[in-house]
Amino acid sequence: MDLGLKDKVMLVAASSKGLGFGIARQAALEGAVVSIGSRSKRNINEAINRIKNEVPGAAVYGFPLNVADPGSIEIWIKNTLKELGTIDGLVVNGGGPPPGTFDEIDDSTWLSGYENTLMSAVRMIRGVLPEMRRKQSGTILTVTSSSIKEPIDNLLLSNVFRSGVTSLVKSLSFQVAKDNIRINNLVPGFFDTERLKELDLRNSGEWRLSLDNVRKINFEKIPLGRYGDPDEFGKAAIFLLSEAASYVTGETFIIDGGKMRTVW
Repeated sequence: MDLGLKDKVMLVAASSKGLGFGIARQAALEGAVVSIGSRSKRNINEAINRIKNEVPGAAVYGFPLNVADPGSIEIWIKNTLKELGTIDGLVVNGGGPPPGTFDEIDDSTWLSGYENTLMSAVRMIRGVLPEMRRKQSGTILTVTSSSIKEPIDNLLLSNVFRSGVTSLVKSLSFQVAKDNIRINNLVPGFFDTERLKELDLRNSGEWRLSLDNVRKINFEKIPLGRYGDPDEFGKAAIFLLSEAASYVTGETFIIDGGKMRTVW
């Protein structure tokens, strides 16, 4: 199937590693022009080189991006427009807020989670809308968390602020549809990324179990019996960003190996 992404300019935040990289790689495979955003210049270069090695002829560029810094978001978008000429799609993504329960989180950590998770989404979306409205077309996808459906005990900040992003997307979908702009959420379950390894290590210490046993316990909660591969997540994201999903907006899609039991 031709997804209609050839030569489309796609901005993918926090995409030098993990799920973001999986999306950037799949976008390149579909012939899109990819703008990678990441805090680390070294990681940007490594991601670009890896994609170019795996996808001959890939058009992939990298720019510095700190999603917690409003100025950095603005510069990322401006640099992409300057170098690549337009914006056809945006993936809102970023590292999850730190784990912790209510009694462990102080005011400064709450404010940091608010900036990193909720306001970063607001600012990235606000930054691309003028160009998309000018063109009367565009797609936006936010990478959220299963915590928006089933709150996770030790990830209170994620539960709160990612739910806010989901509500933002639903609200915006009504407002931007008239400009032929679509916006959706994509919810990952357990994917084999550095972020998940950090959480597994934390649980290993708290549960006093080996890392292998922690992973085994998690596998037993997933009907497909394994963690997902970031490329699998990337393929789902690219579908939602593509013309194949041209009648889909304001929705929240789950890709989790069947783990979640909610029906809404």
